[in-house]
Amino acid sequence: MKLTRQEEIHFNNQIRVLSDDERIAQMKSFISHGTKSTYDHCMDVTKMSYFLSRRIPLSVDEATLLRGAMLHDYYLYDWHKPHGYLHGFFHPGKALKNANRDFCLNIKEQNIIKSHMWPLTLTCLPLSKEAWIVCIADKICATRETFMERRKLSA
Repeated sequence: MKLTRQEEIHFNNQIRVLSDDERIAQMKSFISHGTKSTYDHCMDVTKMSYFLSRRIPLSVDEATLLRGAMLHDYYLYDWHKPHGYLHGFFHPGKALKNANRDFCLNIKEQNIIKSHMWPLTLTCLPLSKEAWIVCIADKICATRETFMERRKLSA
């Protein structure tokens, strides 16, 4: 994924309010995949979502896409503790609860967060183009992060 210089500047300007928010900075304290923090994972998913939205000829609500992507894993806990194997099923609800508490979310943003683990969470279907893009971007980034960590460990 390579953004043009102009896209990179636009992306950074659009995401700055969220990326600088101290509530979101809490995600830097938790590991997502491998050694990557939840904050860095969410930033990667946000950037991948932005990239996909620019490359796929679809009209999307960019602000909603970026907010939903940045908050999709706003669960704020260490899922590597005992019983973390159920994390995949339950963290979208915890992330949505936290995000609703701390931010004013629109309906699409709520669905992006709630549905990003589809099809693992079968009953939470992505209902918008923005939610589908974040769902796909999350899988791309999580796969890359997990694969790269295993590659580092085997080297």
